[in-house]
Amino acid sequence: MSTYETNARLEQRDRALDLASRYEAHSAEEVLQGAIRSEFPGKIGLVSSFGTEAAVLLHMVSRIDPYVPVIFLDTWKHFPETLSYRDALIERLGLCNIQTVTPRPAGVAADDPDGELHKRNPDLCCHVRKTLPMFQALRGLDCWITGRKRGQASTRSELALFEVQDRWLKVNPLLNWQAEQVAAYYEAHDLPEHPLKGQGFLSVGCAPCTRAVRPGEDARAGRWAESEKTECGIHFGGGKVVRGNG
Repeated sequence: MSTYETNARLEQRDRALDLASRYEAHSAEEVLQGAIRSEFPGKIGLVSSFGTEAAVLLHMVSRIDPYVPVIFLDTWKHFPETLSYRDALIERLGLCNIQTVTPRPAGVAADDPDGELHKRNPDLCCHVRKTLPMFQALRGLDCWITGRKRGQASTRSELALFEVQDRWLKVNPLLNWQAEQVAAYYEAHDLPEHPLKGQGFLSVGCAPCTRAVRPGEDARAGRWAESEKTECGIHFGGGKVVRGNG
């Protein structure tokens, strides 16, 4: 790594620490408003799976600026219920800048010609269908908003409010929110639930790799449940993709 790259990474790290310190006592809405209007104007987007808790951030962003890019990764493996929920929320909230990103057809044809790669190599499947398209979608941004929370799983227990990923900053406005706060926000703003939540799907990803959560399990236990994999690979730290337990 060159001296320039090293210095740039250190500057990003220092900026993330500074932002986290300045905004740590702020509400999620205040963090979002500051990030969108002051810190990264025109250079920030929300990455949303339109999952079971996604409406919270989508609603907040819609009230701050409905033209903030909302990036949705269509892996071509989503539940039909997720796609219908996405369309309903977009109309309900008046979101004006939805960017639907897909894998490269040539990449899928090369690595997953029979559509069964998730059974053979789920890491590679996520890499082809999620990670590579995501990097392309983020090219014009300096910061992206995520809905990750510390209480979702043990692998997320040490999330920071602002963090560095490669050349981007990420902000996690809901990192300290509990399920009760999410439920209260839905009720207060009359937000519709994801159609699968009532069936026990507390975290919804691609259909072949998601099951309902059993009593006593954490919210993400239904994701890649029969393997050690816990993350799709979009989120990583220290230059390494987060997959499995690592």
